[in-house]
Amino acid sequence: MTGIAKSPVKVARSALDVARRSGPEFEPRRGPKTFTNHQLFALLVLRQFFRTDYRGIVAIVADSSELRHELGLTRLPHYSTLCYAEQRLEKRGLLSSCSLEAFC
Repeated sequence: MTGIAKSPVKVARSALDVARRSGPEFEPRRGPKTFTNHQLFALLVLRQFFRTDYRGIVAIVADSSELRHELGLTRLPHYSTLCYAEQRLEKRGLLSSCSLEAFC
């Protein structure tokens, strides 16, 4: 992606596209399949875009029906779900500060 995106919806769309090409939709041996890895990745990218914490991005997405629609969210994850997802994605090498800065 060239340049800095200014629209959170465009950032979310790009993050979803990258996530779909990068890894599986769900973790093979995890609990309920409520949120996809792609959705969680996009939320983590948006967290960096808005420079907020886990609770902050959940609140921002809760207030934005356009972002919820773009991410395909009918429910919102608990902030701890994002924290665990970030740890899991970093461990697998799919998430790093360098890759996140490419979107922001």
